[in-house]
Amino acid sequence: MKLSFNNVSIKALAHIDGPEVMSSAELEERLSEAFQRTGMGAGVLEGVAGIQARRLWPADVSPSEIAAMAGREALSRSGLSTHQIGALVNTSVCRDFVEPSTASHAHRRLELSPECLNFDLGNACLGFINGMDFIARLIEFGEIDYGMVVNGENARLVLEATIERLNQPETSASDIREQFATLTLGSGGAAMILCRRDLAPDAPQYKGGVALAATEHAGLCEGQSTFMKTDTKRLLMAGVQLANQVWQRAKSELGWSAESLDHLILHQVSQVHTNTLAQALGLPIEKAHVTFRELGNIGPAAVPITLSKASQAGHLKAGERVALMAIGSGLNCEMSEIIWGEAGC
Repeated sequence: MKLSFNNVSIKALAHIDGPEVMSSAELEERLSEAFQRTGMGAGVLEGVAGIQARRLWPADVSPSEIAAMAGREALSRSGLSTHQIGALVNTSVCRDFVEPSTASHAHRRLELSPECLNFDLGNACLGFINGMDFIARLIEFGEIDYGMVVNGENARLVLEATIERLNQPETSASDIREQFATLTLGSGGAAMILCRRDLAPDAPQYKGGVALAATEHAGLCEGQSTFMKTDTKRLLMAGVQLANQVWQRAKSELGWSAESLDHLILHQVSQVHTNTLAQALGLPIEKAHVTFRELGNIGPAAVPITLSKASQAGHLKAGERVALMAIGSGLNCEMSEIIWGEAGC
């Protein structure tokens, strides 16, 4: 599927890091007996996955609270008032409750207008880009002038539950392998305000992209609030295969090439995933902005947080082509493009 937008700017972008740092060394120390008992080598999280640490919030900090923190920062950066936001999409994997929507609580915390459409959009690690597409389409149709995408992830609950579970005496090496991906998770919040192009002509322009699904692989990663199991090897192979198919479409339909793209904002999974994807697609790794080393895998928040950090560091220049690439368990993959603007975001 191709999604094309001609009239959409990114008015503001913000991210929030969790206040607590848990190093991989600390995490492995808490699992040392289970690792020794099952023959799992120490240092694997940093040595193989490349993850040195992850950020967390206390367990009582809700996803909607994190999303609202990021949303308030984006509003402050934009100079807009709350009543100007016409739609709010929350894309968090973590949820306050099964019902009502996490978006409704984020809407309440942000004190947005009763006229502001709000709902959750979930698609694993691809959710934030899907949220951008939905808001962009509303803008293209002329239904709203401004819309916001938010995300708030707190991995504390699933991380602590997994540590406790793996420390049980009956834990096997296969249990650790099956739940290893959970140990790479981190926390973070992000928000983006998109708007009609004439309202921010010098801001970065969101152009849309191309997407494909391979749902025959939906069972390779399945999670609940306190438990996630992943077939990491098969998931990596299937994800890279799907990403290569999307990359071929991006080359033909978006005019992409490894040379024409200035920046790569990839979903941050691990060192292995980043290197394997770059090698398979022929992407120059030096163009990829990396945050997984200090933040871990933050799910759908990873792409906007990495983009926000690159923007705030001054790495993105006007006229440069910025590629967003994410694969969500399911599997779904999208690659989309931003043309950076003079005003930044």
